[in-house]
Amino acid sequence: MQAWTEYQNENKERFLSELLDLLRIPSVSAKSEHKDDMMTCAEFVKKSLLDAGCDSAEICETAGHPIVYGEKIVDPSLPTILTYGHYDVQPADPMELWDSGPFDPVIKDGRIYARGACDDKGQVYMHVKALETMVKTGNLACNVKYIIEGEEEVGSTHLAPFLEENVEKLKADVVLVSDTSMISMDDPSIETGLRGLAYMEVEVTGPNRDLHSGVYGGAVANPITILCQMIASLHDENNHITVEGFYDKVAELTEAERTDLNKAPFDVEEYKKELGISDVWGEKGYTSLERTGIRPTLELNGIWGGYIQEGAKTVLPSQAFAKISMRLVPDQVSKEIEELFTKHFEKLAPEGITVKVTPHHGGEPAVTPTDGKAYQAAAKAIETTFGKAPIPTRGGGSIPIISLFEKTLGLKTVLMGFGLDNDNIHSPNEKYDVANYYKGIETIPHFHKNFAE
Repeated sequence: MQAWTEYQNENKERFLSELLDLLRIPSVSAKSEHKDDMMTCAEFVKKSLLDAGCDSAEICETAGHPIVYGEKIVDPSLPTILTYGHYDVQPADPMELWDSGPFDPVIKDGRIYARGACDDKGQVYMHVKALETMVKTGNLACNVKYIIEGEEEVGSTHLAPFLEENVEKLKADVVLVSDTSMISMDDPSIETGLRGLAYMEVEVTGPNRDLHSGVYGGAVANPITILCQMIASLHDENNHITVEGFYDKVAELTEAERTDLNKAPFDVEEYKKELGISDVWGEKGYTSLERTGIRPTLELNGIWGGYIQEGAKTVLPSQAFAKISMRLVPDQVSKEIEELFTKHFEKLAPEGITVKVTPHHGGEPAVTPTDGKAYQAAAKAIETTFGKAPIPTRGGGSIPIISLFEKTLGLKTVLMGFGLDNDNIHSPNEKYDVANYYKGIETIPHFHKNFAE
């Protein structure tokens, strides 16, 4: 342990510099113009794994963006930890809201500002530097394998076939993931569950062309107006989702479980102040912690149609569009929710309007056990480096691959993330505290040591 600390202190500036180099690569998986950048980033990750001490690392081609795989086998009789992460990032739009370039990382007030700083490059690179620490000090207590993919932000479409084709190669005892957050550095936590996802795009069409709003307005249904009405009807007066059958399979927590969940530190006034809102919003009868952790949601992610450029154009548009995501909880199934939503939304359309619903990607909710050896190893590691036991929490986000690890590889997952909820992931000015980055590098070797023991 002393050797780890000394090595990390001696190399901390290099660890940070290398992360900044990684963040400069615009590895946006959703945009085809970044295809070359995706390969550049994959090559960077491969080299980093080899430099850190992996015996082998390779770039595995898929029908989409490549997967980077690496491993170091110390002794086949020892336990094996499979670490998962992703090198792709969300688009940086809207660019004008960034205080600095999204791919020109800057450090301000102890925070790294860049797209991917927290989600997930910063957290992936903690594992690379933790591996280097263990290898260079001769203290790697178990075998390690790494899957670092390039399509998490677009649904991990090609990861499932990769798992199915490489079951033997990926044999391990547990999956370790740091693509989540904790409450704070003062109140460390481990997420014990994630919500699933169903992501849809809707298209509403009225007349066969854009029309003059003076000549036709009031006589022809406006697709934007109709779309807004349809979307507004998806929640009732209690902010309950109105899609028929949506809640049929929702696993309800007991009162005792809800009480335990709400023991996590949460100051609603600080929450409102930090977000610049006057009040919270959500499903009636549930706290904010429950709304973001154990309840399903339906959110409008984008809406467009008609004329939105500078100046005025009096047009009644032919079409309107929206993107809608639904976060799911146990025991909801993404494909079933897609079907329920599509049927419901199509029924909402009035005469004279046609509707097209296109599913994009989805994933299943996941709950990780807190009574297993892996969770206990993580809890002990965090207690060692933070000085207090972590609080178990439920995460509001989605990592679709978690359920696939269990289904395909038969492996449970530990969600040991070091981000913070206010790190602006998926938003302008994404950040990651330098202290959190270093704390992750410090903590991860303890997990390996504890799990091996």
